[in-house]
Amino acid sequence: MLDSHLIANALAPTGKLRASINLGNPLLAGQHAHDGSLFGVSIDLSMELASRLGLEVSFLAFDAAAKSVNAVKAEEADIGFFAIDPARSEGIAFTAPYVLIEGSYLVRDASPLSNMEEVDRTGHRVVVGAGSAYDLFLTRHLQAARIERSPTSPTVVDTFLHIGADVAAGVKQQLEADASRLPGLRLLAGSFMSIQQALGAPAGRASEVHQYLAGFIEEVKANGLVRDALAKHGIVGAAVAPAQSAG
Repeated sequence: MLDSHLIANALAPTGKLRASINLGNPLLAGQHAHDGSLFGVSIDLSMELASRLGLEVSFLAFDAAAKSVNAVKAEEADIGFFAIDPARSEGIAFTAPYVLIEGSYLVRDASPLSNMEEVDRTGHRVVVGAGSAYDLFLTRHLQAARIERSPTSPTVVDTFLHIGADVAAGVKQQLEADASRLPGLRLLAGSFMSIQQALGAPAGRASEVHQYLAGFIEEVKANGLVRDALAKHGIVGAAVAPAQSAG
């Protein structure tokens, strides 16, 4: 068994567990307007991890995934919660995913697009949150459509409407919420990607740290903590990721 005291010292050299929180994904983190306090699944997991290691936790909140990722890469934070992507692997070591989220497309009601396969056509403009998992994925996979970038994921639909683009891409639940508050919008059926949300730490931390974090994520999936956190925060549409095979 790994010594939690040694892990705490190796993971959090400042004596506090510094958790980088991405407010750009409202399924996993949010901020109360009245007092600025943070809430969400990633907050709950940070506090559980800190408690197990006998550490205080301090949060660094960012409005976009790319900023949150960079804080961990620069070792300004000890952990972060992001979608796994090859473009983020340099400088960050990820656990297996703990939550799976769908990425979807949104269009205007009047759009001629009727399915996802029609999106990647010459002349189409697709709006994504800069540096988000969708940006990284679609940058690799779209061959003909042009990508336009919004400053953050929550502003994607507003940017999409403002610039007159053809498609908005992002978290299905965020797009559904935007479609309900703004008239004349609809989602295309299905999802273009399954986003694997994982716990990440600076790659330079000791191997025992990464081993401990991997075990932590498997345990909180198995014991229901992730499931209960999703329910507690009213998150619909995100699923607890399956257990990581030991083999």
